[in-house]
Amino acid sequence: MGWLTDLTGVLAPFFIIMSPILSYADQIISMHRSKTSAGFSLDIPLIMLVASLLRIFYWPHAQYDLSLLAQSLLMVVVQLVLLKVALDHRPPPSSKGGEAALPFSGSDDGVLSGQRPYNFWQWRSPKRYWQAVSYFTGALFFLEFCLSKTSVYGTYANAIGCVGLAVEATLPIPQILMNFRSKSSKGLRLSVLGAWIGGDSMKLFWFFTTKTQIPVAFKISGCFQASCDAFLGVQYLMYRGQETVVKEHAMTEWSSQTHRKSHSYSMSADARRSMTFNDKEGMLPTPNVVGVRQDGNVHLRTRR
Repeated sequence: MGWLTDLTGVLAPFFIIMSPILSYADQIISMHRSKTSAGFSLDIPLIMLVASLLRIFYWPHAQYDLSLLAQSLLMVVVQLVLLKVALDHRPPPSSKGGEAALPFSGSDDGVLSGQRPYNFWQWRSPKRYWQAVSYFTGALFFLEFCLSKTSVYGTYANAIGCVGLAVEATLPIPQILMNFRSKSSKGLRLSVLGAWIGGDSMKLFWFFTTKTQIPVAFKISGCFQASCDAFLGVQYLMYRGQETVVKEHAMTEWSSQTHRKSHSYSMSADARRSMTFNDKEGMLPTPNVVGVRQDGNVHLRTRR
């Protein structure tokens, strides 16, 4: 096992640093090419931005391994790009009252349903998302500046570190719930799932074998996240090949009678006044015609 530990000690830091790109580059490219982010949970960028920013501001106190800090910095950049692409290509609000705009429409039936306070992270305007990220980052800078020289800084830093790791551990949960709701894994790229499972497994092994400083909170978070990744993999196998069903209101049945009625009503009054009916030649233009409606139908007669 000594050689495996040494090999992991060399490879794991590299893959940890590059994991944001390896995990999300394919997802970003796929949404950009298909011009839609339907089926992708917008909560994933939210979770990773919050977790990564908290981990960055946790580092001055914890001084954990630099590869984990570099990963957090790169993750912020990647998630901002992912958020931009997802917002640019999100489905429009459904005009049929169904779920065609998921996951951004705030649909009210399902596991992820329910209106959030102030419609948080369910806004239609992209500007609100960037404002939320900016305000959160600014608040962390302000607290770091005000508390870094006080006696409570250690408690504060440990608190945001634990919160950041706990938030990151919940990363797969929104996608798990969305898959359960739609009975499909269509919105999740296999490359993303593979990167999550492989990366978290290697990271977890490295946490427990490395000789560098890894706080216990990282190890607990890694165990929970790896378990969620495994469950997400089971879901992918269960729902693979199943199409997402988009709910829409039922359409009225088409009939020739309905077509004739709609066509009759679509004729303008001026057009009907300028037409007359001839049994042999059909409708002929004439100025001496009036339109009369009876029982929902249009009857034309010649004015004498």
